[in-house]
Amino acid sequence: MTSPGRTEHLVLPGVLTDRQARETVEGILAVQRADGAIPWFRGHHLDPWDHTEAAMALDAAGEHEAAARAYAWLAAHQNADGSWYAAYRDGDPDDVTDRGRETNFCAYVAVGVWHHYLATGDDAFADRMWPVVRAAIAFVLALQQPGGQIGWKREEDGTAVTDALLTGSSSVHQALRCALALAELREEPQPDWELATGALAHAIRSHPERFLDKSRYSMDWYYPVLGGALTGPEAKARIEEHWEDFVVPGLGVRCVLPNPWVTGGESCELALALWAMGESDRALEILQSVQHLRARDGGMYWTGYVFEGDRAIWPEELTTWTAGSLLLAVAALGGDEATVAVFGGERLPRGLAAPGCCPTGPDAT
Repeated sequence: MTSPGRTEHLVLPGVLTDRQARETVEGILAVQRADGAIPWFRGHHLDPWDHTEAAMALDAAGEHEAAARAYAWLAAHQNADGSWYAAYRDGDPDDVTDRGRETNFCAYVAVGVWHHYLATGDDAFADRMWPVVRAAIAFVLALQQPGGQIGWKREEDGTAVTDALLTGSSSVHQALRCALALAELREEPQPDWELATGALAHAIRSHPERFLDKSRYSMDWYYPVLGGALTGPEAKARIEEHWEDFVVPGLGVRCVLPNPWVTGGESCELALALWAMGESDRALEILQSVQHLRARDGGMYWTGYVFEGDRAIWPEELTTWTAGSLLLAVAALGGDEATVAVFGGERLPRGLAAPGCCPTGPDAT
């Protein structure tokens, strides 16, 4: 059982008591398999991004051994080209249900590894995972386009999909910064990564035409902020522009317009973005608003709720990544050092401006 002392910083008024925090952590641990894999829920699949997010939540709760097993699973299942497949069947990691290789899924290991290192100070872990991160970033940057954006995947046959997604590229931006931090720790400079990060940040900030139009999705709204490419007045302006479109007072954040469906994961990620902007009060309100998604038993959270018509929980699934996103948002508001560093971004490298590109950083224009 998770000890009370590990979850003190996960207590937040109107969101989690210490007992509720421990129940949520134990809910994720109950889904994690002996080999370290963390599927969405038992009987469903695992994808590398959500697996990593759940592992980060375990680290935020002090469950470092369990988180380390999750990263060992990634190391053991990395493909020769540095990638992971998009989906693995629960219970049989050799049964791949989606052989596409998505760039943001593969890059996110860098965020998780840096978070685990900051949480534990485990140099041996960083040494073991450095080749994994380096190979993953090489796979991802092979799909970077001349405009800085990241092609979103390779098909099963190896064909590169050069279309870029703003949400995915924004997540990759955060991952590149964490990878650069790990490179600094290792004293192995990666100038190509620095240039790639700067070019990607510029594309996200200044060239929306380089990405597929997915503006109906709330993730495209807040992810440039959550991924650290937009900060300061730019971030605030973006969030204010579509606040009334996506935020449903008292219920959370819509997943996609115009559907009357709020989702826990998007709501908690928006809360993290708001916290990163310095708006902790609004972040707290969002986290409080999604507590209607908490299941009565077991500490886990339903994926979403349809608030018109039948007014029903949908789909009827309790996902580790929804619980993980909530724990990470609460950890940030609670001042957990590793989570603050990874999502606050002040201590992360920003990369370098590519030739002809704008400077990077919060004061960039």
